Amino acid sequence: MPLAMVSCGEVRTIRNFCGGEDIKQHLLDIGLIPGEIVQVIGENASGLILKVKGVRLALNRGLAQKIIVY
Repeated sequence: MPLAMVSCGEVRTIRNFCGGEDIKQHLLDIGLIPGEIVQVIGENASGLILKVKGVRLALNRGLAQKIIVY
């Protein structure tokens, strides 16, 4: 399931990424790695607010669509 489809308050684990190597590297650089637990703590029409490793992170829906979680 893409991260963009996760509801506010849900906790999921990152499985992998879709997209090119540049997108995968960007996601790794901002701390989103496979196996990491993420929580959606807020959302609006343009994106999601995530909590990863105790840090809040804003992510647009296009990028969140490329993150596969379970």
